[in-house]
Amino acid sequence: MGDSSRLSTSAPASRFPRLAAFLRLEAVDIWIKFLVALAGLGLAFAAALFSTVSRESGNVWATLVLASAALILATLVGLTTVPQLARRVVVARLRDAVDYDVTRAGIIYVLATLLIGIAALNTGNNLLYIIVAAMLAAVLVSGVASALVLRDLELDVRLPEHVFAGKPVLGRFLLHNPRRWLPSFSIHVVPSKRKPAKKWLIEPATFGFPLKRPPEQQWVRLPDRRVRRIVNDGSAPGIFQGFAYFPYLAPKAELSADLELRFQRRGRYAEDSFGLSTRFPFAFLTKTRRVPLARTVLVYPAVEPTDQFLDILPMITGEFETFVRGRGYDLYRIREHMPEDSARHVDWKATAKSGSLKVREFSREDERKLRLVFDNPAPGTLPPEAYERAVALAASLAWHFANEDADLSFVAQGYKADPDVYQFLAHLALIEPKAEPSVIDQLPVTGDYNIVLTTRPRGSIPTPLWNASYMIFLADGGVASDERKRVPDKLLRTR
Repeated sequence: MGDSSRLSTSAPASRFPRLAAFLRLEAVDIWIKFLVALAGLGLAFAAALFSTVSRESGNVWATLVLASAALILATLVGLTTVPQLARRVVVARLRDAVDYDVTRAGIIYVLATLLIGIAALNTGNNLLYIIVAAMLAAVLVSGVASALVLRDLELDVRLPEHVFAGKPVLGRFLLHNPRRWLPSFSIHVVPSKRKPAKKWLIEPATFGFPLKRPPEQQWVRLPDRRVRRIVNDGSAPGIFQGFAYFPYLAPKAELSADLELRFQRRGRYAEDSFGLSTRFPFAFLTKTRRVPLARTVLVYPAVEPTDQFLDILPMITGEFETFVRGRGYDLYRIREHMPEDSARHVDWKATAKSGSLKVREFSREDERKLRLVFDNPAPGTLPPEAYERAVALAASLAWHFANEDADLSFVAQGYKADPDVYQFLAHLALIEPKAEPSVIDQLPVTGDYNIVLTTRPRGSIPTPLWNASYMIFLADGGVASDERKRVPDKLLRTR
């Protein structure tokens, strides 16, 4: 019997979850404060009424006391109870915050309503009053209908895991209608509105006189400060700029829409919230309900082959092939005998055919080991465009040799030695020029072949590292003329 009573009491709660949550014991303090505020306002209203009666009867002191009591009670309620109640509901209200934008059709409709209303006041025509009332009712119906259409809708946004700059990807928007009877019409999923923060920045400067002369020709130069206004919200750029459209969403149904996303630059893109907007039913207003849903996308640098990449790749391939010649087990080539070669590698059959001594050259067992080094320069070393090209070049090289099944490793300032190419691309996605010690001085020389991107001068590279590396000097544009001479023409023509 007890179980059945428990089931009977829990069934209505499951049918009305909001009412059950509202009447929980946790909300007792809210009810008490609400009733206290209601009682205080009632007393203030009664005191105001009696002060009016006292004034009409000519009792000045009673009027003064009662009016003061009404004002004090209303002030106490406003300063003590109302803010506490507002703090309890502000989070829930923010979840359902709604923005309103008047459309062109809405402006025309409101102007027409005002004109007809003015005409009704001037003429006293009852028919015009009826028309104005109907038009105002249409505005009210539009607001209520659009609010019902957006109510309780649930949004989910799914984004790809790996995104490259300049390459289009698809993002999926899923919209669910949990209501049992009410459908939704004409729903747009839009990005949230961003309100950029405006602030003043004080930065060091130099005061020079005369003002319009070059610095070296100025008579007086004193340290100074200047104030500059900047407009920046300090957040990451948004994920998308378009919209996904759902013309009809049935009750208890879920629909999905794919939207093409394209990010032009590397970096982190984020959205703290999304918007569900509609113009239903009469397009007087665009009502947008903000949905708190945080999504972040890390955009890798572009890995599309550029002219600089196509110029460098054959040279790296040529020097890599030269470096991998060794004493392994796979035959690399048959060549002329050199004085330092061992007699056990002589190919007697090729020697007999050619009439000259030939030896076999084998490939090294570790021929696929490659280490990519990005020596991050200090701020101001490279122009911003050149720095972005350097980062894109490092990403393109990493992506190319990862697809070639090379045994890759990566080295950069602040990067943990993770051989995963996606981890290295994520590091390059957020990297910025930073004043740090060069990684070249502490780089150990191993059996790996190195591809080093650096802004250091040529004479500062250690000789052991130079002999086992292909150096890309970023300050020279990536490829130097003397580097081209070290590569056969046939490799340059492989483009």
